[in-house]
Amino acid sequence: MKHINVGFSIHRPEMVAKTAELMERHEAIFLEEPPETDFEKMLTGAISVTDYLMPLDLEYPAFSRQMCDLEKQLHAAGKQLIQVEPFYKALLSIHDFFAQGNTPDDLNPNSLPYYVYKSERQATGALLNFYKTAAAGSFDAVVDAVRQFARADAARFRLRDSLRAQEIARQADPYASIYVEAGIIHFFLWRELRKLLSHSHRVKPVFLDRLVAKDAGPRQHLYSPGDQLTLFYIFHPRKADIEQETRLAARSIIYSKIIHKEENTENGKMFFHMRDEKVCIRMVKKLSINDCRRLYGLIRQVQTIEARRIVENFLEMGAFQEEK
Repeated sequence: MKHINVGFSIHRPEMVAKTAELMERHEAIFLEEPPETDFEKMLTGAISVTDYLMPLDLEYPAFSRQMCDLEKQLHAAGKQLIQVEPFYKALLSIHDFFAQGNTPDDLNPNSLPYYVYKSERQATGALLNFYKTAAAGSFDAVVDAVRQFARADAARFRLRDSLRAQEIARQADPYASIYVEAGIIHFFLWRELRKLLSHSHRVKPVFLDRLVAKDAGPRQHLYSPGDQLTLFYIFHPRKADIEQETRLAARSIIYSKIIHKEENTENGKMFFHMRDEKVCIRMVKKLSINDCRRLYGLIRQVQTIEARRIVENFLEMGAFQEEK
């Protein structure tokens, strides 16, 4: 039977080596990115990786560069590399549409671009509200803003993953083995692919962090409190658990202050980001809502290193109550 492995991973340089091991075992690789005009030229070396990446808005530039180098190697080895991200492809077309002088009112309400625009607008609006609230709002107001954004983001993820699953399903038939690149938050993608292709493919989730766990410390998932909250809304959009939602939102605020955000490329075998995320997840899991409220006032205006020190000292003093 044909098979599809959906590889869930963090987009950090340290994961590229393990990603390479998995991708090279498959006939086709569906990349988590919209089609780019110069992609084939980059793969063949007609243009450099630097020139290819220059016009792109990259959240993780070092990771993107290493992935391009890997993709060139896979292409040279005869692998099929396919860029599949319909949501962002539609979003780019919307930007072009507006650049031509059109407005949101000109979008066909029955078209895909309309639904993508609506989803993106709601998520972006909720994110801007969070930033505004975080600048001057109370702890409770910030928690509420986190919950609002997570709900809007979850709706966007459901649409994004559904569209991507449909497109992958349309292109899957010629290949006996497929690797689907995915960020760890996109677990809904696996469920949608299984629904669409279970009659013809064995669709399996693969968590890259678990594969390298022996080198990166004790086995533990990499879902931050914010990710857990978003996943709750993705899979239970009509369910409410106010206490659990509030607890995860509160912990996510502290987590976002103590996690290292810049790319670390010094030694991929040390798995800096995986270790850092695991440490931060373990730390905030010990915090009650009231603990988070107390800490927020202490770390709100400080940088990451100082915020981490404050939280560590807080925990060492035993000023917390364990919650599941």
